[in-house]
Amino acid sequence: MEDSSRWDGFEFRPGDIVINSPAKCGTTWTQMICALLVFQTPQLPAPLSSLSPWIDMLVRPKQEVWDHLAAQQHRRFIKTHIPLDGIPADPDVTFITVGRDPRDVAISLRSHGKNLKRDVIRRLIHQAANPAGGAAEAQVDGHDERDLLDERTYFLRWVDNDDPPHANLDSLRALIWTQSRAWVRRAEPNVVLLHYADLSADLAGQMRRLAERLDIEIDEDRWPELVEAATFQQMRNRAAELAPDEQLGFIRDRGRFFRSGKSGQWQQFLTAEDRAHYDRRAAELAEPDLLEWLHHGAG
Repeated sequence: MEDSSRWDGFEFRPGDIVINSPAKCGTTWTQMICALLVFQTPQLPAPLSSLSPWIDMLVRPKQEVWDHLAAQQHRRFIKTHIPLDGIPADPDVTFITVGRDPRDVAISLRSHGKNLKRDVIRRLIHQAANPAGGAAEAQVDGHDERDLLDERTYFLRWVDNDDPPHANLDSLRALIWTQSRAWVRRAEPNVVLLHYADLSADLAGQMRRLAERLDIEIDEDRWPELVEAATFQQMRNRAAELAPDEQLGFIRDRGRFFRSGKSGQWQQFLTAEDRAHYDRRAAELAEPDLLEWLHHGAG
């Protein structure tokens, strides 16, 4: 679904924002926060995926996405799931990475996979790659084999998947690799690390912190409505315009994309043995300080 080469030759503008996080870590949440800070109103001028395109997703031709971004007059904030070392570096661009407990990520990924129309995605990718070839024949909608697994089985496969990260981003190994690329650059002035647990515990404080890092000034009387618009409940209420289906219809239920927003749900699916296995595997893949940050706020 993604190709980092779509960044090759892309022309940044000073002040651009790149939201770079693994799937289900809070990417859409951070896109919404950036939209609220940039436009300074909950009444956004377009669907979120139009305001903040996913540049490396293959469902649209690359040039179409580039042209869309080139035409934008507002401060641009661009979505990607590509690890930070796969994106061109630029000191005038702010890169935002969101961390989340990997165990919560896995459970959320399993739910998200069941909510995707995978055949629609395949058709869109085919059409984008073959624009002169006409529409692909309609395919019967169906699920990926992984979507039929129960939560525990999916989780354990996800933990043990040893595919190289560049070949498969759907694994604990890939998640930790992606997060580590930002972690090692966390001291750089244009790299910002947020965490899902902090957004959940202190949304207003984290929004103010991000506004400061982005050098955006917000009138004090605007803050209450901006923070309210960024709450999980309000985003769920606006799922039709905020869900990341690129307005192409490959999500079955947009409201279900904003599943619960809660952390710690993995606990109900894993045995003590499973938890110990996860701990051993995570320790093999990440340094202790990175793991401490990722598990921050864990239930």
